[in-house]
This record gives sequence, structure tokens and C-alpha cells, in this order.
Amino acid sequence: MPTLDLYVVVLNYNTRELLRACLDSLRRQTGLAFETCVVDNASSDESADMVAGLFPEVRLVRSPNNAGFSAGNNLGLAAAGWPKNGNARYAMLLNPDTVVPDGALAAMLTYADAHPDAGVVGPRLLLLDGTLDKACRRGFPTPEAAFYRFSGLSKLFPRSPRFGRYNMTFAPEDQELEVDSVVGACMLVRAEALQKVGLMDERFFMYGEDLDWCLRIKQAGYRVMYVPSVIVHHVKRAASRRSPKAHYEFQRAMWLFYQKHYAATTNWALDKLVRLGLMARGGRRLASEIMGGGAPTAG
Repeated sequence: MPTLDLYVVVLNYNTRELLRACLDSLRRQTGLAFETCVVDNASSDESADMVAGLFPEVRLVRSPNNAGFSAGNNLGLAAAGWPKNGNARYAMLLNPDTVVPDGALAAMLTYADAHPDAGVVGPRLLLLDGTLDKACRRGFPTPEAAFYRFSGLSKLFPRSPRFGRYNMTFAPEDQELEVDSVVGACMLVRAEALQKVGLMDERFFMYGEDLDWCLRIKQAGYRVMYVPSVIVHHVKRAASRRSPKAHYEFQRAMWLFYQKHYAATTNWALDKLVRLGLMARGGRRLASEIMGGGAPTAG
């Protein structure tokens, strides 16, 4: 039997001061029994030493290399026996650039306990300027959704449930909603769901793994819920997301997700449009992978 309510995995890579603020906010949480695990993905800014010195209650896992978001979080989950023998009723993935308001963890567990069909629960993530982080409630990037984005229809008709499905722009941000996916920056996962579907797919390096995990959990019979009554703050460093590597990894993740879940059932014309769109956006490296017909390479 699990001895804790919650096991929180915080994956860190060179975000020492942001990580410190995140852990300080976790230290103030009350109303539940939980453990925090920090996985350090071979940082060069002494993040791991900071955790060891200032947060002795935190389980620290030092990875010898940066193998990506999925692999790093899997290390943290496996350290406590997940997926089969986890030490808590729920697991949570939490980014180091988040700050969790007092009582937010207990509120998420209260909601999940009251909704046993919810395999995943995500809060309303707010950016530093107070606006919604649109990634915290999403539809799956189906071939149709990809076409709406490539064609600009999703921007032209953001209030349309059809064209605005990917970022759920048709729904008010304060509306509780069943969604396809929440974001790995803060997602609560029921232990039973994790046991059924297993850990994250490590072929996804830094994007798309949360989408894939949520899809697998939904296929196992659970719902994925966006709960805006719970708020978590997200710094979301914009500069790193604009880097060439981040851009490539995002498009590569979309290609992998498409290959894994949709390519076999998509008609040839739409398949061609998806491939051309990803080749145009992903650059030469991804274009060569798509044209070669093989699985995307990680990292």
C-alpha cells in the first residue's frame, strides 16, 4: 500500500535559482503527505549541490547526462518504484520554473479524489504577466488540427470548437474542462493509471511526451481534466524556447507523435500535407528524417 498521498518529480537542468524558488514553494505546502524528488540532468550550475545543501528532505537523483524530459522524469519515478510499486496514491510532474501557491497541491488531490475517473489533472498555469499558459489545456495534434494550424484557420477562428481545438481557445480559461492533454510542467497522475500505461516514452526528448502520456491514459479509460480553480505560476523561459534546438525538437516531437498515433490511419492526401508542413517548419534535419521514412532521432 502507498504510504504517501503524492510523489512530486522536479526535473532540473541549469535552473538553480528558479529551482530554489520552486522548492521553497513546495516546502510551504500543507494538508497532505508528500515527497519531492529532484532529478538533475547533469547541470553545470551547481543546482544539485544547492538542493543537497538547502533541501535535505528532498530526494536527489543525479543523472550522468541530459537524456531529455521523458528519460529524466522516468528516472525520478523509477527511484520510488514507479510504475508498478510507486510510493504514493498520485505522482506529479512539476517544472523547476514553477511556483506553487500555498494549498494548491492539496486542492488538486481533493479534486482528484472526488473524480476517480480522472487519470490526469492539470491546474490553470499563469505566466508572469498573468496570462494563461495555453499549453495547460490542449487538444491532440491530430492531422486535422495540424492542417488548421498550418493553414492559419486556428488563428482566424479561435472561438471555433473545431478550428480552435488544439489550444482550446473556444473555452473561457476559468471553465473546468475535460481536455485531451494538460502540460508536463504541472500534471497530476493517478497511480492506477500510471501502473496501466507505464512510464513516459523516452523517444520524446523535450516536447510531446505529455501529449503521448495523456493519450495513452485516455486510451486506458481515464479522463484528463483541466481544473482552473487551482492556479500554479509558470515562468516559462521564452528565450530557450526560441532556440534552434527547441524549434527542431518541437517539430520532431510532432512528427513522432503523428507517426506513432495517426500515420497508419490517415488518408494519403492529408498525410502528404502533414509531412510537407512538418518538413517546411522543421528544417533540413527533420526533412531528411521524414523523407528517409525512419523514426525521428533523439536529441
